[in-house]
Amino acid sequence: MIGRRKPGNGASVRSVNYATSPLLASKTPPWRSRFVVALVAASFALLLGRALWVQVLGNDFYQKQGEKRYAHTLSLQASRGRVLDRNGLVLATSVPSPSIWAIPKDLQADATQRRTLARTLGMTTAELDTRLAGNPNFVWLRRQADDAVWDSVKALGLKGVYQVREYKRSYPEGESAAHVVGFTNVEEHGQEGIELRFDKELQGRDGLRAVVRDRLGRVVEDIGDQTAALDGRDVTLAVDSKIQFFAYQRVRDAVAQHGAKAGSVVVLDALTGEVLALANYPSYDPGQRRNLSGAQLRNRALTDTFEPGSTMKPFVASLAMETGRVTASTVIDTAPGTITITGSTIRDSHPHGPLTVAQVIQKSSNVGTVKMAMQMQPREMWEVFSAIGLGQKPQIDFPGAVTGRLRPYKTWRPIEQATMSYGYGLSASLLQIARGYTVFARDGDIAPVSILRQEGPTAGVQVFKPETAHTMRAMLGLVTQRGGTAPKAAAIGYSTGGKSGTARKQEGKGYSNKYRAWFVGIAPISAPRIVVAVMVDEPSKGVFFGGDVAGPVFSQVVQNTLRMMGVPPDIPVQAQIVADPAAAEQESF
Repeated sequence: MIGRRKPGNGASVRSVNYATSPLLASKTPPWRSRFVVALVAASFALLLGRALWVQVLGNDFYQKQGEKRYAHTLSLQASRGRVLDRNGLVLATSVPSPSIWAIPKDLQADATQRRTLARTLGMTTAELDTRLAGNPNFVWLRRQADDAVWDSVKALGLKGVYQVREYKRSYPEGESAAHVVGFTNVEEHGQEGIELRFDKELQGRDGLRAVVRDRLGRVVEDIGDQTAALDGRDVTLAVDSKIQFFAYQRVRDAVAQHGAKAGSVVVLDALTGEVLALANYPSYDPGQRRNLSGAQLRNRALTDTFEPGSTMKPFVASLAMETGRVTASTVIDTAPGTITITGSTIRDSHPHGPLTVAQVIQKSSNVGTVKMAMQMQPREMWEVFSAIGLGQKPQIDFPGAVTGRLRPYKTWRPIEQATMSYGYGLSASLLQIARGYTVFARDGDIAPVSILRQEGPTAGVQVFKPETAHTMRAMLGLVTQRGGTAPKAAAIGYSTGGKSGTARKQEGKGYSNKYRAWFVGIAPISAPRIVVAVMVDEPSKGVFFGGDVAGPVFSQVVQNTLRMMGVPPDIPVQAQIVADPAAAEQESF
């Protein structure tokens, strides 16, 4: 009993009277117990609500968050379409290539291994350290490397360095077709040329693959249906890679021979308007584009405009014949080799005296051409120049083609009409001039040009009557014969005709002592199949006339192209007799 003394061993036990304890005797307020019960109930309600939210109401969100930890959607890269020449030869294609990446936080490499890795990747140790100092979970070390590079990296046995297979663009024709094909960036998006113009068609559509990955990123299994990749479609060009390569070689050699700044060649199929070759020098390798300059990238045949000079004279003479003002045998007195228009004097390179219209073209007389032009209304000349495409952007599936300059005829002064008749005061690209000469190759109608392969002849727009075109073709044939301005443009086995041109380059408000030399013509004259235009910019070794600089390139390209096209010779094949340059007539400019 509490409060009793328990005997034993002489000890006594202290008794506690709980009834008299102040702490235990105090009464607990009722609200406190209710608060505790309410707090416990609220906690259970909160847990129940959270469970309801996680399991029912917000289930989709948490499911997605969970799937992110193990489910991933991989992109199945589509193969970019090929660019083919007219015969099916590959100009651009995609090949598998290793891209090397790393997880910097997992990379274990000492200083020596880092130096070796950097050297293998083609970079400095500092560049490698900079890359690794970025995202600790992923960095690209080198995109689209060669298999040999990855093999060397793999041999180092470094933890945290991996590779993934991507596609790399390959250009078998290299620099010879660079300005036609163009190139892509590392993501295989077109940046120049055909790669840019037909990027959407070539690119295709990537596919999708849903997979489960473990914590190390390894694929465990596929989940759901896959969406297959849709490869890009091939693009077939009108270009013949063999003709393209030969044209590039010839213009490259001409630039080197004459110490020139640059050069271009355009070859058109006269029947279809197809671009069989479009070559420029300097050029570049589309697969190796480090340290490229703007001069290398420029597609000069389409982007550079210049005053076409004497190449415009056949159009003026054709208009004069078309309107009945002259015939091929009409005599024009060009003596004394000069003519004055509103106070300005126009000269021939040297006086000729009386010349027929055919001889005006053969000798390239400025005076004779101006006398024909001044019989016309400015509107007549403007309409012909417009009809052959001057002052208009070429309708060709190719980026960068320029318009050139042809002012409205209402603003022409007499001296401007005179100078435009022999190609000054207006501008055009080499492609535009080449297209203009299809008028003479196609019996008076101008061909629409195409960089894509066409099936059969195409319909053009009539500019001159067939009889006028035939007559002018014969007159152009005189230019490459003895007594013409371009005997070096004659081809072995094939009749040729065309027009040489030489023009001073405009600098500021005047003209410099720098020249552009070109030749544009057709072959064979008896039954035209091709139009070839050649331009050499700034020849610097003392020879600068178009017939001497561009004429030989025209001759070589014509011979090679017609043989490849299977066109039989139309004149007896005999050794080429090169005329003494001093004996050849030179065009006026």
